[in-house]
Amino acid sequence: MGLFNIFNRQRLNGHTMAMEPAIPDIPETLFIEKEAPEKEPPEAKSVTPLNGGILLLYDFLDKNYESKGYNDALINPDATHLDQNVIALKNDLERSIRKVKTFYEDFIRQINFHISSRSRSGMIDTVEELSVKKEIAESHISQVKEIEEQAKQNEGVGHGIIISYTRGFRNGLAAISSHMILNKTF
Repeated sequence: MGLFNIFNRQRLNGHTMAMEPAIPDIPETLFIEKEAPEKEPPEAKSVTPLNGGILLLYDFLDKNYESKGYNDALINPDATHLDQNVIALKNDLERSIRKVKTFYEDFIRQINFHISSRSRSGMIDTVEELSVKKEIAESHISQVKEIEEQAKQNEGVGHGIIISYTRGFRNGLAAISSHMILNKTF
């Protein structure tokens, strides 16, 4: 019977109950680490000089269009496809330039309001700081206008993305020819 001692039962009010040691109540937080609730993404990003200004345009211009052209050629090696994608790139560049110009024009209007308002209040230091910000914004917008003019004349950094894309597309065409024709042995 010693083998069954672990099943010792005790009679209590006509019912049999297993004798179990009392288990202390241990809080869940002692062993389980709860994750912090995820932050919900903001509904709309506010436009700041960092993500709406000239850096937005430079991010667009810094992308690797050569590899995009190469991959596009592998998908559809047609000259009309090249022409259509070049036009699309030019449109994307123009759209980015417009976004940046609009941002700076609005920003300068806001600065002008603040300069006028703070100068009426006699806040000389604040007006000087605002004037410096305005000069920076005007400098950036003049750079954007220069990039725009150069792109219209097929020159400068704006035209560089077209050259890069076209080079990639042509390299893709060459890769197709090399793989299908030049590497064949007769």
